[in-house]
Amino acid sequence: MSRTPRWFTDMKDGHSEWYVERFRTMAAEGDDLGGEARLIDAIAAPGSRILDAGCGPGRVGAVLHDRGHTVVGVDADPVLIAAAREDHPGPRWLVRDLAELDLDEDPFDIAVVAGNVMVFVAPGTEVEVLRRLRAHVRTGGRIVLGFALDRGYGIEQLDADASTAGLELEQRFATWDLVPFTDDAEFAVTFLRVP
Repeated sequence: MSRTPRWFTDMKDGHSEWYVERFRTMAAEGDDLGGEARLIDAIAAPGSRILDAGCGPGRVGAVLHDRGHTVVGVDADPVLIAAAREDHPGPRWLVRDLAELDLDEDPFDIAVVAGNVMVFVAPGTEVEVLRRLRAHVRTGGRIVLGFALDRGYGIEQLDADASTAGLELEQRFATWDLVPFTDDAEFAVTFLRVP
């Protein structure tokens, strides 16, 4: 089994650079790129410690940092981390594989896993990713994940993997702006609690 994330194996050469430029262009055009961060900020106490897991070029973590939270962002792609460091100084941005995450940090209050991260980790590592996230979030803290349901990793598997990782399902929505989840939803935002 490959331990290389799908982000590298399933995408074409130059995808990382395209992704960075896509979000830079959207930001320059005034697109709303802070929806995930607004939800996390709404559930976080002021000054929370937040892990932006699979942070990409840093758009979620940057908003949370600007709102007064301590943010550490991690991503396996050095191109995306370089863009986060350049575009969003303030948070700590680190190159790390979520399946092997081992930070020397105090526990986080929340881990946010936005941007379809779970469908881009290495096949078969999803439980380990959840275990590593759980190890970095304090007791009673949350892991909030959002991803499209048409990419080979669905909520049934997430729920089974979360249970195996010792996490509790708290709630689920169809969008980051809390549209109720239904059986025909194409996207899921799942709140997991660390017991």
